[in-house]
Amino acid sequence: MTVVNTSITVIQQDAAFGPGAASDLLVGARLVRVYDGDPVPSVDDVAGGLVVLGGGVGVHEQDAAAWLAPVRDLMAGALAAEAPVLAIGLGAQLLAQAGGGHVQVDAPPGLECGPVQLFWRRGALEDPVLAAVVSETERTMLAVACHRDAVAELPPTAQWLASSELYPFQAFRIGSGLGLQFQPEATAELVERWTADLDEDEREAQRAAFAESREGIEQHGVAILTAFVESVARDTMPA
Repeated sequence: MTVVNTSITVIQQDAAFGPGAASDLLVGARLVRVYDGDPVPSVDDVAGGLVVLGGGVGVHEQDAAAWLAPVRDLMAGALAAEAPVLAIGLGAQLLAQAGGGHVQVDAPPGLECGPVQLFWRRGALEDPVLAAVVSETERTMLAVACHRDAVAELPPTAQWLASSELYPFQAFRIGSGLGLQFQPEATAELVERWTADLDEDEREAQRAAFAESREGIEQHGVAILTAFVESVARDTMPA
């Protein structure tokens, strides 16, 4: 399904972390490649909706990625303005920081990369985006994650929505902002890029694991992304 939505701004923080499965849903969206020198937009420019994708740098690596603090501040401003925000991976970690949470570098559980089982908390049943994939009888879901750093403490106002076996804070909401540590935009091509630094045996294991569960992972991921885009379209529809 292709959804034309010109009101959404997408912040891409890494060449290897593109829109992936969300590409057809974001036709017409403004793509800002901050890793390639595009300036971070103002809050007024993202009032119609903001998607912040992941990346391979850490949230504290300001010397390597000067855009990190401006993107974090942009999300803080978007939350204050009650603009819809979807933050994924590194984006979710920046969202947690924007709300006053804490991100731990090289968190003790270690690398979480590949298909993981998510466990939805009750609040996800009523979330305006996640309710698309969560029900009383569907309280778990396979998704792809790829990270070493992690949110160690949620912001005081955040609602905790999902966990995995290794990491507790896989999904959370702060007002108009939804943070996802996992990657709903995952495709086979993106998984190849994200696992490029692993040794060949580990990469092959990741390929096989994703291929085995690909249909369900992509179906649920696209459902989440679609629900966000549709919620933005409803919010921006003229009265």
